[in-house]
Amino acid sequence: MKSKFLSILAGGFLVALPASLWLFSPQIQGALNQKHYEVQKVNERTSYKVRKEAEDTARSMVASYKADRLAYEQYKGSDKDEHQSWAQSYKQRANSTATKYNEYILKNSYVWDGNVPEDIEQVLEILE
Repeated sequence: MKSKFLSILAGGFLVALPASLWLFSPQIQGALNQKHYEVQKVNERTSYKVRKEAEDTARSMVASYKADRLAYEQYKGSDKDEHQSWAQSYKQRANSTATKYNEYILKNSYVWDGNVPEDIEQVLEILE
């Protein structure tokens, strides 16, 4: 009885050891993580919620940029120092928004996958 128990225990150990080494090896974990990443990207690409959120964020950034750009253009030619200061503030805000927007569009380009809505611009120009 004791020898049967020991042989079952040894057999179980011989099966469990390679299985645990295979399961916890970095290569296997890397492959599993890569597969999870690919599934997540497909889900995000096909998810209406993700697409709507990306579009709404892009539209709000464009609206903010256009408002700051218009205010900058309104005050940049003024003779008053205060208006010149306002113009510089609006220019900085517009350029900051444009930089963040351009990075956002690059990071989220997979969401649209070549099918970008017409009201979402590909690039916002930096004001000089």
